[in-house]
Amino acid sequence: MGEGKIAEMPRRGVVSVGGADAEKFLNDLITSDVPKAAGKAAYGGLLTPQGKILFDLIVFRDGETFLFDLPKAAVADFVKRLTFYRLRAKVEIADLSDERIVVAAWGGARQPIVDGPVAADPRLAGLGFRAIVPSGADMAPDFEEATAADYDAHRLALGVPEGGIDFAYGEPFPHDADMDQLGGVDFAKGCYVGQEVVSRMEHRGTARRRFVLAKSRSPLPAVGTPVMAGEKYIGTLGSSVGGDGLALVRLDRAKDAIDRGIAITAGGATLTLALPGWATFGWPASVAED
Repeated sequence: MGEGKIAEMPRRGVVSVGGADAEKFLNDLITSDVPKAAGKAAYGGLLTPQGKILFDLIVFRDGETFLFDLPKAAVADFVKRLTFYRLRAKVEIADLSDERIVVAAWGGARQPIVDGPVAADPRLAGLGFRAIVPSGADMAPDFEEATAADYDAHRLALGVPEGGIDFAYGEPFPHDADMDQLGGVDFAKGCYVGQEVVSRMEHRGTARRRFVLAKSRSPLPAVGTPVMAGEKYIGTLGSSVGGDGLALVRLDRAKDAIDRGIAITAGGATLTLALPGWATFGWPASVAED
């Protein structure tokens, strides 16, 4: 019997950051604390000074080097941003996307044995494992080979958004993308870029928008389709597989529509919205004033 499914993630790229100052350099930039031990991974983001997400990423510690798993389309901009911040820090930054590939494994309790750093997905235990392996490497033989589309169906069923797919970079705050709920923000660490804005949202409880589960009896329309409560705009649709997807919505307006029996739609599809099972946030009791 197989241990689960495993899939290459060709849309993901790999960036390495090494050197004597790498750990401090990265901790001064990203929202999470970088892993302290080899074989560990952390989820986090690099933000604008105004606290909006420029990149969301998974970072592995591989010996004294840090390997970043992020959208391949964002790699060049990520390398450029890190280089901008480097100044006199003793770090080396390299795009390894032609040499390494990201792998996701799920559906089994055992960690896959692969040629490269592997760790439990730091966002949510149910997502399984992530790994970074050499291009062309053999997959774990006791795992069933699957596709990135299979993984996305698994991810969406759990209600976990992904930057570059469910939202455009430079627009949402970490709380909008549920990063605070998924271990993507370390509120106990020191300063990082955008930290003041994110901490203020956390302590004041001012996060109004969240990604939630969106289901329909018909296939959902494209990412970015407006989500409407009657004639009122309440958010946008994220990615989907068939009738299962995500939506970034104003929680108070969505709950008001649900309570009043107002149809929630996206394009021609009627939606049912629900909070992910792991969420510690709830539906607001009333609609906030703008």
